[in-house]
Amino acid sequence: MEVRSESNNTQARSDNKLPPPSAVPKPRVQVWFVRVCSSILVWTCLVQLFAAGELWHSRIFTGLTNQISRFSAPVEPVPLPPPLPPPRNYTSNGILLVSCNGGLNQMRSAICDMVTVARLLNLTLVVPELDKTSFWADPSGFEDIFDVRHFIDSLRDEVRILRRLPKRFTRKYGYQMFEMPPVSWSDEKYYLKQILPLFSKHKVVHFNRTDTRLANNGLPLALQWLRCRVNFQGLKFTPQLEALGAKLVRILQQRGPFVALHLRYEMDMLAFSGCTHGCTEEEAEELKKMRYTYPWWREKEIVSEERRAQGLCPLTPEEVALVLKALGFEKNTQIYIAAGEIYGSEHRLSVLREAFPRIVKKEMLLESAELHQFQNHSSQMAALDFMVSVASNTFIPTYDGNMAKVVEGHRRYLGYKKTILLDRKRLVELLDLHHNKTLTWDQFAVAVKEAHERRAGAPTHRRVISDKPKEEDYFYANPQECLCEGTNCHDLFGHRNLTH
Repeated sequence: MEVRSESNNTQARSDNKLPPPSAVPKPRVQVWFVRVCSSILVWTCLVQLFAAGELWHSRIFTGLTNQISRFSAPVEPVPLPPPLPPPRNYTSNGILLVSCNGGLNQMRSAICDMVTVARLLNLTLVVPELDKTSFWADPSGFEDIFDVRHFIDSLRDEVRILRRLPKRFTRKYGYQMFEMPPVSWSDEKYYLKQILPLFSKHKVVHFNRTDTRLANNGLPLALQWLRCRVNFQGLKFTPQLEALGAKLVRILQQRGPFVALHLRYEMDMLAFSGCTHGCTEEEAEELKKMRYTYPWWREKEIVSEERRAQGLCPLTPEEVALVLKALGFEKNTQIYIAAGEIYGSEHRLSVLREAFPRIVKKEMLLESAELHQFQNHSSQMAALDFMVSVASNTFIPTYDGNMAKVVEGHRRYLGYKKTILLDRKRLVELLDLHHNKTLTWDQFAVAVKEAHERRAGAPTHRRVISDKPKEEDYFYANPQECLCEGTNCHDLFGHRNLTH
């Protein structure tokens, strides 16, 4: 019986095909763990693929992402950029190549003028070359400072713009280019009658100087409007400069209202103007040697005090401190120094800083790594100061150079933002009277305020001096034709706020 029973048990195991003890199924927990790990691995791969698709803009991956996004929370659509204006259809009379000269804002104004000239003469314009040989020796090209694509696209309904000169017109291919500087302060008749015929003969004309080559006044309204359109819409800084400039403005605004002080007490300005008031004998000699070094600074022998008495010198930091206090600015006023290296470094700022402790510069507000890419590029650094100056609550230039003028005009365009235009000739008189005790502080302060009641950047007619264009008001400081479109200019300007 026992033998039969063992035989039956063996047969039962054989019929049911039971596995040996070593092949017993794994517990359910282990199976679940394997499945979870596999799922995680699969989803990780999918996420990586979707990320790669987003990076490379792959249509396949983008399609998959869109399918998955249907099951996620709704996302606001990214606004499309405004459509480009249709290109202007015209027969080009030739190619205009221009080489700008001077600092950033001098070149900026020249670019606006050259676009206007190209439009007037139905030319094709090559993206302007920027000055790399002046005192600042900045190697920056147009594309390092301005958004080239925007410049070309935003103006294509006015003028055709090429990124570079076609190869067949370069010296490398043996082409002899005709070069000339246009006559300064010229009107449209000069360009139509004397410049346009040159293109039928030479096909390509190179303007090797572009500063102040277009008149301030007497131009058709359409040309004046185009100058404004290029300046206020066509010329945008690069995204990198725009982002850093916006950060500077944001930091300043978070700290409260601020004054942008264009303190033009820099080595190049002092050497060029021959202004040495407040300098030591050694510093005065150093500035004189610098002036003689550069051939385009033609006037060599300059009597500094005579120049200062005429109001032709930038104010010293010490003089600025007194003027700001007299104008009513309080000690806790936040002041941004929009300038390069101040001649004499920090010790020349000590009196100004004592009077206004909340003085800051871009080097104090940004990390050194953020400014590193712009170091030794004076035009790019000037672009940052330009953006801060335009955005400031009050802008005060201590010298009426190109930056002061262009910022002034930009602030007028933005709604006549407060710009205090210092009357340096009057201020020098008052400062000297105060120093020699002829004027008490209260008398000095009253006189300074009275001298600047009508110099705050409010609407005013641009001054015209037909036989002395250098002495009349600069178009880019007061582009009045662009400020009263759709309104009565006489009603807007009236007889108020005469700047001079």
